[in-house]
Amino acid sequence: MTQATLKVTPLNAAHRAAGAKMVDFGGWDMPVNYGSQIEEHHAVRTDVGMFDVSHMCVVDLKGENVRSFLRGLVANNVDKLQVSGKALYSAMLKPEGTVIDDLIIYFMNESWFRLVVNAGTAEKDVAWMNAHNAATNAGITIAQRRDGANSYGLIAVQGPNARAKAWEVLPETKAASAEMKPFNAVIVDGTAFGEVMVARTGYTGEDGFEIAVSAERITDLWNALVAVGVKPAGLGARDTLRLEAGMNLYGQDMDETVNPLNAGLAWTIDLVSERDFVGKKALQEQGQTQQFLGLILREKGGILRAHQKIITAHGEGEITSGTFSPSMQEAIALARLPMGVAIGDTVHVQIRDKQLAATVVKLPFVRNGKVLVA
Repeated sequence: MTQATLKVTPLNAAHRAAGAKMVDFGGWDMPVNYGSQIEEHHAVRTDVGMFDVSHMCVVDLKGENVRSFLRGLVANNVDKLQVSGKALYSAMLKPEGTVIDDLIIYFMNESWFRLVVNAGTAEKDVAWMNAHNAATNAGITIAQRRDGANSYGLIAVQGPNARAKAWEVLPETKAASAEMKPFNAVIVDGTAFGEVMVARTGYTGEDGFEIAVSAERITDLWNALVAVGVKPAGLGARDTLRLEAGMNLYGQDMDETVNPLNAGLAWTIDLVSERDFVGKKALQEQGQTQQFLGLILREKGGILRAHQKIITAHGEGEITSGTFSPSMQEAIALARLPMGVAIGDTVHVQIRDKQLAATVVKLPFVRNGKVLVA
């Protein structure tokens, strides 16, 4: 795919003007860093940074049957969403019980739920929703808000000072969001940037906001955040931050071949209520056959990377994501391991012609600026 055919976000020109190193990220022309990936990582852990996440796709579902539609579509239970703005993390599954996508669902009102889905799966996701809509005669409208008219831009402002910095630029949102708990959102009109949705969510293990505004105003908001000292950060820092926080990346830690129970997503799946959903029967039949845990490399001579084999006393496992942690100064990884492996066990990772020792740890590695494992 040539640069000319890559998709671009509304902030593409701003990234280039700032000297960002741009890469092909799943068909999108995105910034990997603006200079030092390590500095961007530490800015989010200790102060504030921001990411362009406009390649993610907002999808609005509207209609009188939208709640019942989602009851059958996703693995988590949307009946947990009773207060306007409350959010829920869930997976959308195939009948075979594997993951089409992981997504966030916001309850706006009884006839309007808003989803945010992954960049590379958006078209597939919307097609799946449309097919389910037709098959169930739900009669809802499904509108993606990423391309064309009425599209959104999305900025994730993350770090211990993220909310304070966001309020400097969006003071009109402070009253509505100051007491807002994590995994909630509010829509505020009449700001300097028009209508904005402010969600207390993120993908870094730090506090902050994910902010949606019209694509036409997103560059103005980005520049205003830069002006008050919010450091732009690229995909490189986003990956090391989310990996330290033990957060799955679709296409790497799970996909359409992976049972979500084996990817550490059991907490997002409601198998208790009588509610049926796509993939439930398959999950009940398959159960969990692997654990999703962390690794810290204990020997020098290698770096942990996806698809490396793990040798344990209970059989083989596999690394799904690996990196060198800037916060810990150690090589870390997310891994699927046999059920008999315990936290604290020593396992061995096959790195080229060596088998290097690693310790199994509970996730996450880092949250809210603190290292949680030793």
